[in-house]
Amino acid sequence: MAAVATCGGDAGSAGSAVATASKSNVTSFQRRGPRASGTNDSGPRLVSITGTRPSVRNGQLLVSTGLPALDQLLGGGLAVGTVLLIEEDKYNIYSSLLFKYFLAEGIVNGHTLLVASANEDPANILQELPAPLLDDNCKKEFDEDVYNRKTPESNIKMKIAWRYQLLPKMEIGPVSSSRFGHYYDASKRIPQELIEASKWHGFFLPEKIPSTLKVEPCSLTHGYIKLLQFIQNIIYEEGFDGSNPQKKQKNILRIGIQNLGSPLWGDDICCTENGDSSHSLTKFLYVLRGLLRTSLSVCIITMPTHLIQNKAVIAHITNLSDIVVGLESFIGSERETNPLYKDYHGLIHIRQIPRLNNLVCDESDVKDLGFKLKRKLFTIELESGFASFHSAHF
Repeated sequence: MAAVATCGGDAGSAGSAVATASKSNVTSFQRRGPRASGTNDSGPRLVSITGTRPSVRNGQLLVSTGLPALDQLLGGGLAVGTVLLIEEDKYNIYSSLLFKYFLAEGIVNGHTLLVASANEDPANILQELPAPLLDDNCKKEFDEDVYNRKTPESNIKMKIAWRYQLLPKMEIGPVSSSRFGHYYDASKRIPQELIEASKWHGFFLPEKIPSTLKVEPCSLTHGYIKLLQFIQNIIYEEGFDGSNPQKKQKNILRIGIQNLGSPLWGDDICCTENGDSSHSLTKFLYVLRGLLRTSLSVCIITMPTHLIQNKAVIAHITNLSDIVVGLESFIGSERETNPLYKDYHGLIHIRQIPRLNNLVCDESDVKDLGFKLKRKLFTIELESGFASFHSAHF
């Protein structure tokens, strides 16, 4: 069993946690089994788990982010064993909503959750998750949004929702909300019985580290060490380790880490340009990714990157993440009153999507996207005005 980094180990201790991962490429969690023809030859066969599907591009096992529009932009969903980094908007309004969609999708599919936070009790976060929409209600919401717009017919195509504009671009099959990727009502809370029936683990930093604790100098902050140990224990003790066969039915571990890198985690990376803990944060991500690579788990992290003054550190964080999505809110900015953006609450930037088992990252076909939070739905739309605006200036 790999051990997480501890004091006195520096780079060597961090490497011990990813020794297993370094022996192989990113796994698609394939196993050998008899062919359908009944012959004795064996071939790769993907693990069958509720709420997952294989990628049509490379066969990688995928899970939904909880926002089908975002799944399409990322090539079909989140690959198991990867890290999705959400760059928080300045007021942390919309990034926290995407965080909750990810967790709600896990509850709906019966996945195990691991929720980590330094400022909010995980139990309270679960109580605020949005309620899933039934297929019929979901269709009604989209139909009302498309056909009730008071715009000329020539502008309907420019305003039409992401599901019509983006699906052909991503070159993947249609998404069935009853099987992969659900829609959620942001105005309602998830039923209590679903939370009670789910299996989840909470990591609330103030409860893990006493205020009187004397922390010795270390390459990792004490909060990061505790969190890595907690994640490692759950992965190995509950059989999410992809390198070891499980006796029980296989399942997915969804890990959500909120506001990573903020001062509440004991990290000064957001406070000074040359923070002493910059190496601590990047080493944490390195060890975490090593744990994920050999387990049936997937992780979403929200981070206040707009507060990090050192651009080199941001670049390093990006390289240590598999997928990077940035949210830019219009609140308090000039774009809030700009007629070009009047129908939107912000922009979503797809900064990096993974090209698994390769040395370089892929790029999204669409980068100019607007989002808005309506009464019930969070939608991502392709606005033709964005493209014409950018083409006129570049």
